[in-house]
Amino acid sequence: MKPIIRITAALVLTLGLTVSALAQAASISGEVKKIDEGAGKITLKHGPAKSLGMDEPMTMVYRVKDPAMLKQVKVGDKVTFEAEEAASGYTVTKLQKAK
Repeated sequence: MKPIIRITAALVLTLGLTVSALAQAASISGEVKKIDEGAGKITLKHGPAKSLGMDEPMTMVYRVKDPAMLKQVKVGDKVTFEAEEAASGYTVTKLQKAK
């Protein structure tokens, strides 16, 4: 009975670490270059964004899912963010100041 418990515990731990690694991989580090509250857009200079298929650093304009995100940051802030690609372009879904 004990070997079954050990195997189950190992599987649960492995799955937890995999989910955590995927969440970190989706986060992108960047710097706020411009904020356009009226248009609901933010310009971010960032490193590679593997989750978006971008292997090179670049500066891009993103829409934001929630305009309230733009009030949490200012130009020059270092941030981490998550984004997704849609038919209308790239949209930031999560944004926070870097620690």
